[in-house]
Amino acid sequence: MGRKRLITDSYPVVKRREGPAGHSKGELAPEPGEEPQSPSGDVDEEELELLRQFDLAWQYGPCTGITRLQRWHRAEQLGLDPPPKVHQVLQTHPGDPRFQCRSDHQYPL
Repeated sequence: MGRKRLITDSYPVVKRREGPAGHSKGELAPEPGEEPQSPSGDVDEEELELLRQFDLAWQYGPCTGITRLQRWHRAEQLGLDPPPKVHQVLQTHPGDPRFQCRSDHQYPL
C-alpha cells in the first residue's frame, strides 16, 4: 500500500538565502514617494486613531465617497456636533491623504 501522499511531496524544498544586513523579514518597505516616519510618529498615530474612531462613529452619517473633512462639515451643518478635535487634526494636515481620506479609500467600492 505505501504511505499517504502529502501535497508537499509534489514540490521541491527551497531554502531561502539570508536577506541583506539590517533587513527584517516582517518589515514592509516604504511606498514610493512616502516619507519616512517623523520623530512625532507617536502624535501622528494618536491623531490617526482619533480619525479612525471618527470614521467608525455612525452618528455622523455615512462616510463613503467623501473626505473626512467633508463628512465633518456635513455633520456640523446637520447639528450632529462632530468632535472639534477632529476638525483641528484635519486642518493641521491639509495635503496628507493619510489624514484626509479614510483608511480604506484606496479600495474600490
